[in-house]
Amino acid sequence: MSSSGEAELLHTFKGIPFTTRSSPELLKSLDTFDAREDDVLLVSYPKSGTHWLAGVITKLYDAQVTVTSPIELGDISQLEELNKLSSKRIIPTHLDYNMLPPNFKNKKCKMIYISRNPKDTAVSMFHYYRDNPNLPTVDSWTAFFDLFLKGNVVCGSWFDHFLSWEEHEDEKNILFLFYEDMKKDLPKVVKEITLFLNLNVSDADIQDICKKSSFSEMKNDTEKENSDPSHTVCALTSNRKLIFRKGTIGDWKNYFTPKQNIRFQEIFNEKMKLSKMKSKNTS
Repeated sequence: MSSSGEAELLHTFKGIPFTTRSSPELLKSLDTFDAREDDVLLVSYPKSGTHWLAGVITKLYDAQVTVTSPIELGDISQLEELNKLSSKRIIPTHLDYNMLPPNFKNKKCKMIYISRNPKDTAVSMFHYYRDNPNLPTVDSWTAFFDLFLKGNVVCGSWFDHFLSWEEHEDEKNILFLFYEDMKKDLPKVVKEITLFLNLNVSDADIQDICKKSSFSEMKNDTEKENSDPSHTVCALTSNRKLIFRKGTIGDWKNYFTPKQNIRFQEIFNEKMKLSKMKSKNTS
């Protein structure tokens, strides 16, 4: 990663790297953001399935809902635009729990956190870095692997991010989902989401929604959409072709060397020793 590129494309706020698409002024203003009780937050570390999840959830509502741009994207005018929306807001974010506007917590807004095998997340993020002009260039997978483990990537440490949210997973307004479960049995996960959001959706409709929400369908639909840089579910790019890549489980095996895998597992086991995630299979 070039130092000049890093200086131009990233800045640090409260110890976490953000792209310059998230202005310091906006990030400072998040503490006073006025949440609504019916807001739904879609939370994730980058490259964990937010777009797929957003596409599924919007199909569950009869009334009009608006999937906004991520709350941390843009300048101060972004928050003003969010306040003007009259429809129900589905708000994506990559913020860790500690940086979330307090109003969302105080008003007990529904929050859905989706996580993914961090090894696959790292590989997906590596490709994202390589193809995204809004992020610093990385010379190789080996270089990116080191940055990822140290948390020197946009949105910081995967481990810190996950743990900040897992600490609150037993709160009734927070639902934890896993990308791998969506791939394995999407109807089951969608049913879980409808119950959490108190939505009355028939099993037949759930099956129909799932057919329209397969990863391949969503990838095709997303790439057909016109790119609007002022409105995107992604805080890092408006290029929709970068949003969905392969979506496979276990792609990390094509990138991790045996030594990298051992190193990753050692760090994972140490950082996640008190986490329920430790029992999830990261192989």
